[in-house]
Amino acid sequence: MTVYEERRGRATSIREAGGIEAALSSGRLARTLNLSLSEGLVLGLLRQGVRKYIGVFGHGSTDVAEALRPYADEGVVEVYNVRSEIEASHAAAALKWQYGETPAVFTSIGPGALQALSASLTPRSNGVGLYYLFGDETTRDEGYNMQQIPSPAQASFLKIASAMGAAYSLHTAEALGAALKRGAAAVFSPIRQEPFYLLLAMNEQPRIMEGFNLEELPRAPERRPTAPVGDEVYDEAVALIARAERVVVKTGNGARALDPAVLEEFLERSDAAYVHGPSIPGLLSGGHPRNMTVGGSKGSISGNAAMAAADLVVTIGARSVCQWDSSGTAWKSARDIIAINTDHADAGHYNRTHPLVGDAGAVLERLLARMRAAGLRKGLTATAWKGECDKRKSEWDALVGSRVSGPPRYDRDLGRPALTQPAAIAEAIAFADEKRAVKYFDAGDVQANGFQLTEDDLPGATYSDTGASYMGFAACGILSAAFADEPAFPIAFTGDGSFVMNPQTLIDAARHGLRGMIVLFDNRRMGAIASLQRAQYGEEFRTEDGVRVDYVALATAVRGVGGFFAGYDRPALRAALESAYAYPGLSLVHVPVYSGPDEEGGLGAYGDWNVGPWCERVQQEKRRLGL
Repeated sequence: MTVYEERRGRATSIREAGGIEAALSSGRLARTLNLSLSEGLVLGLLRQGVRKYIGVFGHGSTDVAEALRPYADEGVVEVYNVRSEIEASHAAAALKWQYGETPAVFTSIGPGALQALSASLTPRSNGVGLYYLFGDETTRDEGYNMQQIPSPAQASFLKIASAMGAAYSLHTAEALGAALKRGAAAVFSPIRQEPFYLLLAMNEQPRIMEGFNLEELPRAPERRPTAPVGDEVYDEAVALIARAERVVVKTGNGARALDPAVLEEFLERSDAAYVHGPSIPGLLSGGHPRNMTVGGSKGSISGNAAMAAADLVVTIGARSVCQWDSSGTAWKSARDIIAINTDHADAGHYNRTHPLVGDAGAVLERLLARMRAAGLRKGLTATAWKGECDKRKSEWDALVGSRVSGPPRYDRDLGRPALTQPAAIAEAIAFADEKRAVKYFDAGDVQANGFQLTEDDLPGATYSDTGASYMGFAACGILSAAFADEPAFPIAFTGDGSFVMNPQTLIDAARHGLRGMIVLFDNRRMGAIASLQRAQYGEEFRTEDGVRVDYVALATAVRGVGGFFAGYDRPALRAALESAYAYPGLSLVHVPVYSGPDEEGGLGAYGDWNVGPWCERVQQEKRRLGL
C-alpha cells in the first residue's frame, strides 16, 4: 500500500464516521499512528475545525501539499490555490471575519511567507483568528536554504513572525501538540483573536513520528463569556451614568458580536448618543434616532460633535486606534470614561477610566440589571442633550444629501464632467442594500467616503479593514464567498490604486467560480493621500498618474469575468450595476470619478490626526486633555 493509499484510507474513515472525533471514538481511526509531521498537522487542524486551506505552494511546502492531497480527494478538507499569498491572506481573513469559518493560509519559505505575513496585518488589526503555515529553513543547518533570510543566525523568520504575533517553529515534529495548543489559544482567544504563525522546517515536514498519539492534538477551546463578579463595580458605573449630562457610547470592532437590542436598551437608559468606529456600522440601525454615525479623524459632523461634548464616555470593544479618537483629542469634555473590553491594556488606555473587563455582552447585561434595579432610565423624556444631538445629526444629513445629489463635476484628467466619488459610492451602496449584498471597502478615499456614507440596518452587512487599511483587501476579500459553505453575494468597493495592488483576484475568481462584483472608482491617483496633501500643504505631489486604463478590457481579458463601463452619470451607473449583478460570475464595474480641489467632491474631515504639519497642534491638545 502506498503512502497516499494509507492516508486516503484514514481520510475515508473520518468522512464515513462524520468527523475526526467520531472516527476516533468509534475506533475507525487508530489513536496511535506512525505519520509524518505534515499529515499530523492536517489531522491536528481538522480537530480544531480547520478544513479549508488557501494559499500558494512552493518548494518549502510540497510535503504539506502531498499530505493534504488524499484528504482533499476524499472531501475531508478543501484546498484552494490562488495567485498571490497576499490575496490568500485577505480571502482567508474574510472567510473567518464574515462567515466564521477558520481557515489556514499556506505558503512556501521566504518571499511568499513574507507576503502573507505582511497581509496578516489585516486579521491582526481587526481581531480575526486564523492559521498561517510557512515553510522554513531546515534544521540540520547544512548551509543557506534558498529563500531563507540570508543571515548566519538561527530562527530568523521566527523572530520576524514573533514580532507580528504568536508564532511557533516546529523545529521538532513531536512538538506538534504543543504548537497547536498555542495556536488554539491565539486563533480562538476569548480576549482578542489573532493569527498564529506556524513555521514548518522543510526537512521535518516529511519526517515520520513513530507511535504518535492523536490525543496529543488539542481541540479548539470553548468560548465562555466572562464579566466582573459582584455588584460594586457595576454600581459605580451606574453612579457615573446617573450624574452625567452628556453620555456618548462609542464602539470598536470588539463589539461586533453584541446584541443590538442590549445596546439599544443601554443607550435609552443612559440617554446616550451613539457613535461607531469606521469598521462597525449596523450594530445600531443607521436610522436610529440615537445614532450619530461615525466619529474620528475623518468622522462626521454629528459623530465628532457628540464626542467633543461628552462628559461621560462609554467605550465598548475598542483599542483606540489614532483615527478612532482623533489621535487622542476627540474627548474634549470627558470627565470620566467607562471602558468595556476583554483586554486589560485596552480597558486602561485612557486616564480617568472605570474599567469593566469582560465580554461586551455579558458586561452590559450585568450593567443593565443594576440600572434596572436603580430605576435609571434617563432617556424616557426629551432632554437638552438629545436635542443638541438631533440638531447636529440634521446638519450632517443635510450635508451628505447635498454632496451625494450634486451634479457631475469637470475633471481635468478626463476632460469632461464625472460623478463625484460620494455620489457614485452612495449610488452603489443603495444598490448593494437593495440586493442585500455584503459590502467590502478597500483602503483609501473609497474606504473613507464609504464609512461616512454607510448606514446599515443590521450588523455584518459591511466589512472595512480600517485597522490595517491594507490596499487590495476588498477585491481579494470577496473571494471568500467562493470558499464559504453558505456564501452571500459580495460587492467590493475599491479604488484604482487599491485594485491594481492585487488584480490577480480576477483570475482566481474565475478559477473558483466566485459570483460577486467589484465596483472600481477610478480617479487615476491615490486619492486619499492626494486629499491629505492638499489639506496639509495646499498641493498634491506624486500621488497621481493620469494614465487611462480600460478596466473593462482588463477584466474581460480573463475568461469568465464580466466587465461593464458605468459612464459618467447616475442612470448609466445604475444600468451598469444591474448588468453586473445579473452576470453569472465575477463582474467588474468601471466608474470614472471626479478628483480635484472642489470641496463639493468629497465629504470632508471633522477630526484631528497626529500626522504631518498638524502634529505639534494635535500633541499639545492631547497633553492639555490629559487622557
